Amino acid sequence: MNADPRDELVEHLGSMRAFAMSLTRNPALADDMVQDALVKAWSNIDSFQPGTNMRAWLFTILRNTYYSHHRKRKREVEDTEGELSAGLAQKPDHDGRLQMRDFNTAFGVLPEEQREALVLVGAGGFSYEEAAETCGVAVGTIKSRVNRGRARLVELMGMSDEEPMEVTEVVTQGIVTMNQSIA
Repeated sequence: MNADPRDELVEHLGSMRAFAMSLTRNPALADDMVQDALVKAWSNIDSFQPGTNMRAWLFTILRNTYYSHHRKRKREVEDTEGELSAGLAQKPDHDGRLQMRDFNTAFGVLPEEQREALVLVGAGGFSYEEAAETCGVAVGTIKSRVNRGRARLVELMGMSDEEPMEVTEVVTQGIVTMNQSIA
């Protein structure tokens, strides 16, 4: 274990960004959320209990930062359909592009709690217990959200559990792989 918990913060940047991307679905906003969460973590490092799970602590801060931002955002003009942002940038063409778009559409239909649980357990690699702690709910609640989210994704995408999906994004890969491994 590191003598100073601040030294461990950088180890979790990639997974924090992936989680923020799943919540915001906006790269710039995800980066802002991660930066804000890191500033809060750095400023409040004294409240971190050495020997506990740094990743869970950081994800809880990130999640709370997102919800605070989400409440403030209600007063602002939103680009919920992505029409404005779609004109700014476009992903490069690849074989999985259409499936990726279908996945993003289906994933966006899921309730926020199910998306959050799928990302934490599927893409973030959290155990059910860690995800439950991060979200402040019971382990059974996380398991239920993950299972309902998986089933709904398969249904929305018109897929069978055995059908492979070609994907490139880390978050999506984790969720889809998790989904296919339970078949």
